[in-house]
Amino acid sequence: MIGIVMAGGKGTRMKMSTEKLLLNDKKPIIQQVMEALINSDCFSKTIAITSPNSPKTQNFLVSNNFQIIDSSGLGYVEDLNSVLSQFDDLIFVCSGDMPLLDEEIIKKIISLHDDKFSWHSFLVTQDFCNSLGLNSEYSIIHNGKKCFFTGISIVNSSQISNLENIDEHFSILDDKRLAMNLNSKSDYDLLSAS
Repeated sequence: MIGIVMAGGKGTRMKMSTEKLLLNDKKPIIQQVMEALINSDCFSKTIAITSPNSPKTQNFLVSNNFQIIDSSGLGYVEDLNSVLSQFDDLIFVCSGDMPLLDEEIIKKIISLHDDKFSWHSFLVTQDFCNSLGLNSEYSIIHNGKKCFFTGISIVNSSQISNLENIDEHFSILDDKRLAMNLNSKSDYDLLSAS
């Protein structure tokens, strides 16, 4: 399995001068995410997908010897589609803006994956997020519950030719480490306060 961290977004919703993935909790957020994947010992490779949208993040990753693939930066879907086409393997995809991600939750997610699914995405419920003071723009109704995407999926890239008409399987995993994505300044303030 290959670990992919999407790290090429513009971060415009943050409305901050610092690139979002370089914001610090205990260390830069992108470093925390990359190290969580590497320290899980679940992946043959861990690669950050960068773009021209975040040059300082790309420079940080390169200068700290993290492996990168540069993408067009046209958008999350376009960049992910381009990356998946380069591999013929199981791919663990996660967003680079998950500051609480750690190796234990990564192992748990992988243990829940069933190889019969070509695309398996992990959700958190709106009720759980509300209990943490979190919200998201991207929701779905799953098993009668309003849920938010965590930014984590396990994809069998050998079964995916493009991102259209995907038969996506969903699992709900209410865990703070998955619910916390830095999408706004208030998310960062909440992280800093905890």
